Amino acid sequence: MTDHSHQPPRTPLRPLPRILDARAQGVNPESIERENLRVRREQVRDVGRRRAEWRILFLAAAFFAGYAAIGAKMGMLAATPVVEAEPWVGEGISGERADILDRNGRVLATNLVTHSLYAELRYMIDGRRAAQELARIFPDMDEERLVGQLTDPNRRFVWLRSRLSPEQEQAAHDIGEPGLLLGQRDMRLYPNGSLAAHLLGGTAYGEQGVTAAEIQGVAGVEYDMNERLSDADLADVPVALSIDLGVQAIVEEVLAGGIEMLNAIGGSAILMDVHTGEVVALASAPVFDPNDRPAPPVSLAEQETSPLFNRGVQGLYELGSVMKAFALAQALDMGLITRETMIDTRGPMRVGRFSIRDYHNYGAQMSVEDIFIRSSNIGTARIAQMIGSERQREFLRQFGFLDPLQLELPEARRPQPQYDPRWSEVSAMTISYGHGLSMTPMHLAAGYAAIVNGGTLVQPTLQRRATVMPGPRVISEETSRIMRTLMREVVTEGTASMGEVEGYVVGGKTGSADKPNPQGGYYDDRLVATFAGAFPMNDPRYVIVVTMDEPQDTSGPVARRTAGWTVVPVAAEIVRRAAPVLGMRPQDPADVEAALRLR
Repeated sequence: MTDHSHQPPRTPLRPLPRILDARAQGVNPESIERENLRVRREQVRDVGRRRAEWRILFLAAAFFAGYAAIGAKMGMLAATPVVEAEPWVGEGISGERADILDRNGRVLATNLVTHSLYAELRYMIDGRRAAQELARIFPDMDEERLVGQLTDPNRRFVWLRSRLSPEQEQAAHDIGEPGLLLGQRDMRLYPNGSLAAHLLGGTAYGEQGVTAAEIQGVAGVEYDMNERLSDADLADVPVALSIDLGVQAIVEEVLAGGIEMLNAIGGSAILMDVHTGEVVALASAPVFDPNDRPAPPVSLAEQETSPLFNRGVQGLYELGSVMKAFALAQALDMGLITRETMIDTRGPMRVGRFSIRDYHNYGAQMSVEDIFIRSSNIGTARIAQMIGSERQREFLRQFGFLDPLQLELPEARRPQPQYDPRWSEVSAMTISYGHGLSMTPMHLAAGYAAIVNGGTLVQPTLQRRATVMPGPRVISEETSRIMRTLMREVVTEGTASMGEVEGYVVGGKTGSADKPNPQGGYYDDRLVATFAGAFPMNDPRYVIVVTMDEPQDTSGPVARRTAGWTVVPVAAEIVRRAAPVLGMRPQDPADVEAALRLR
């Protein structure tokens, strides 16, 4: 029996009292039933509408709550620091590195996507065959050792190669072995090969896994600017150097050709802006390819013959007569001499147990002008006596010749110039003509820039400089003007006559320094030859320094080793080819000589 006690009472469709009343009034009772049906349908419809409204409201609330939960989760994930996974898989290791460009926006160094090669032995099908194929692709791999590694049941993972060339990658893929896997990563690429190698230095992998590797600088600009280049936030912002790639290519090509022709051990060439100190080209030979950087030398003896050795900023040399420019500039600036002052040049000049000689016999006396043009050691030593050792030492210190270089190369900041700390009178005299003080060619380039630019010191740099504040003054503008005239005369009348380049007004000074013998004294037949100069001398823009170790010209019956026969023609060829690339137009000789006012 069904219990209806809890169900609400229902209104009957044909209520008897109303039917009776309708009949008494003569009304059809069926209209009452139709009215009641209509009311009942409206009640049912109202109940259904309210139920649907509640369902829609519930669904809306549920959707809102769901989206709110998703948004909250996304916010939490964004605010939560990234947790690195195990380093061997490469997660959390960044291989990003900014490009390096030359001053005109040409790429010197960039990143390239490559792959590493490794083996997961749980997927390996035929380890012996894989080892044989890998030994064929990579001849430096030992096949028997590979077989042992790839068939060892106790191993799970074997690291095979940190990076592959596209050809090696395809060959490894074609082996078809599921256990050989490739992991994508970045590698550093130097698209110009050995060009500017000593400047760029090179990179190596630091922390690495199979799917990523950290790229770290090991030398040169790559090392010096490693923090900036590896900053992930600045990976898309390239670093621009002061180097001009076109000029660098010319300098390296001419230098290499000169070294080969003159049978030199090596050499360097520097081209620098005399006003800003920006290094436009810096070459050292022999060279290397930073894409395949050789192993560093293991001994000091090997270091100076290693292609990694940057002779322009690491080599410490007694540079010979190019140092006479500083003795004359100081004496002129102090008012001790003029161009016309006559100096005693009788020789040999004896100082204690030492003798100073000239390459030729220049007679009893010479003017200061002729001492510089003809490169008299005795005459320059007499001028150094007038200056005094203490004043000379302080003057050369102002030029930075007694301190390590401050250049954006780690190799440049290590060598300490070498000299006798007592700096006696004899030291002062020999240093005045280039013996007794060892420094780098870059030191010399910075010094000559100050000599010709009006007398203000410049700081060598490999970075572009939008504006440069004038450096401290080391000589007067008038002394600088006189020195420019004298340097021009060295080319037109003196020891650097082979340095003339039509239209570009080269001036400079030669230096031929005997090489020190490790057993004591100096070699009789081994020289370091140097030319230091600038162009155009009527309004200098660039300084050039070319140095060669043990060059000799064998084109004649007697071998000629001095700078005028060896490095000067090389420097002239660099100017001849590089000046147009630098945007310099040839000048009319008559206008140049008028501007110089040589006499």
